[in-house]
Amino acid sequence: MNASSSSIATPHADAGTQPSQLGMVVFASALGTVFEWYEFFLFGALASIIAVQFFAGAGDTAGFIFTLLTFAAGFAMRPLGALVFGSIGDRLGRKVAFLATIVLMGVTTVAIGLLPTYAQVGTVAPAMLIALRMAQGIALGGEYGGAATYVAEHSPTHRRGFYTSLIHGAAALGLVLALAIIYATRVALGEEAFRGWGWRIPFLCSALVLALSIWARMKLEESPAFRTLKQTGKVSKSPVRDALGRWSHARLVLIALFGFMAADGAIWYAAHFYAQFFLERSLRVEPSTVNLLFIALALTGAPLYVLFGWLSDIIGRKPVILTGMVLALVGYVPAYQLIARAANPALVEASERAPVAVEVDGNDCSFQFDPVGTARFTRSCDLAKRALARAGVSYETVDAPPGAPARIRVGEQVITAASARELDAEAGKQQEQAIDAQLRSMLDQAGYPDRADPTRLDLPLVLFGLLILIVPASAIFGPIGAALVELFPTQVRYTAMSLPYHIGTGWFGGFMPAIAFAIVAETGNLFSGLDYVRAIAAVSVVVALLWWRETRGRDLDF
Repeated sequence: MNASSSSIATPHADAGTQPSQLGMVVFASALGTVFEWYEFFLFGALASIIAVQFFAGAGDTAGFIFTLLTFAAGFAMRPLGALVFGSIGDRLGRKVAFLATIVLMGVTTVAIGLLPTYAQVGTVAPAMLIALRMAQGIALGGEYGGAATYVAEHSPTHRRGFYTSLIHGAAALGLVLALAIIYATRVALGEEAFRGWGWRIPFLCSALVLALSIWARMKLEESPAFRTLKQTGKVSKSPVRDALGRWSHARLVLIALFGFMAADGAIWYAAHFYAQFFLERSLRVEPSTVNLLFIALALTGAPLYVLFGWLSDIIGRKPVILTGMVLALVGYVPAYQLIARAANPALVEASERAPVAVEVDGNDCSFQFDPVGTARFTRSCDLAKRALARAGVSYETVDAPPGAPARIRVGEQVITAASARELDAEAGKQQEQAIDAQLRSMLDQAGYPDRADPTRLDLPLVLFGLLILIVPASAIFGPIGAALVELFPTQVRYTAMSLPYHIGTGWFGGFMPAIAFAIVAETGNLFSGLDYVRAIAAVSVVVALLWWRETRGRDLDF
């Protein structure tokens, strides 16, 4: 550092930023994170309602998958946002990018609450929803990198993990706020009105959070690290090229992505969003009960992020994050099995007492994945598996002789799913409904519940199972901000850390619910979607052990 910048308090110096200033920095960053994640939690929690409102023409199963993909579309755009806003943050300053992301996110969130539905304008409705989700993804792509960089560049070296983890705790509070407003609106309006129009209210309420976030960020000053960089004339003219075009930097991006960010994304979404889908769609727990469970989980999880961030300041980022990945690798399947037995024991008992099997000719089966809802599945195997997917039960696939029609067996009862190839669309739909009715009748006789019995719901045990999910996710997510910031030099920090973060959480994590749901629909095993999470976690453990070096205590002025 030259003489012209020596008098400027560096953000990593223990005697740098004053506590009052640091408190405002953390507050403004965390408040924005609350807002950003508030909307994303809203969309995840309301997925089943959004499927009906915007994808009614796609059918039940395809409509839900399409909703999950729309949810994921926002995440798909996050790496682009990381490059766009990361470049702005590294060239023009952290504050400029910081303000732009929150405004874009706020406008698009309120707009979703004002959108017409499929019933009102047809296919225009899902098109507009997807466009807004993509814009939100671009905004969020610049949000986290700015928040983590801003806080870390103001924090004392020995407490960097603690202060950046406060941002993650704010993300959990975003979940609490989202689910609390959803629950209050549901109770106030009733389920029918909420599903009809009341779902809009939580999106419109975000306008208040947006106003407070803008006010807080307007009061911030530029990061001291960036001011120093600007005074010394070392600001990058092309942060994207410098971050990705130099192997020394690109190598670190790859290590961050495959060493911990991919696992972080898949594990975190398995613990939060996919667990909600699993409870509501597969285990048939009442949505209001699911909301309360995840409010309690978020309140429990928020301090855990801070705890693990603080712990990483003492023992290092790598051991804390590695422990979280290993725990998820070995514990997630047993945790989901525990949750299933505690949330809907009658379903588990019925599946053990009267297991479901589908006898099919493998050549007669299609992959049950229709994101646009335009395909017609008319083969015998397709009709049988679609009926089972709609019923939400696990089943075993058994090979049938070539050309034989598919047969569904529940215990000793059997029905045949005749092909609908020769039928028109209306007749084919009626045949599907007939198969659904026959299957439901068999399931009822075999003791399969249509809904989870609230009197048998073991809430403490469900919460314990969810806690098994949240602890590994918190151990990984808590120290992530400090770990990423410490990997990259100030010139390209915003851009370089944002890219692996948003590919990891946006692609590996954001697509996790849709991928897992499709795997379950294909295999018939309610827990097979977790194989995706475990595979990514295993890869990240290997990469981290071999190539990721500890960064705790590193001077950020490099």
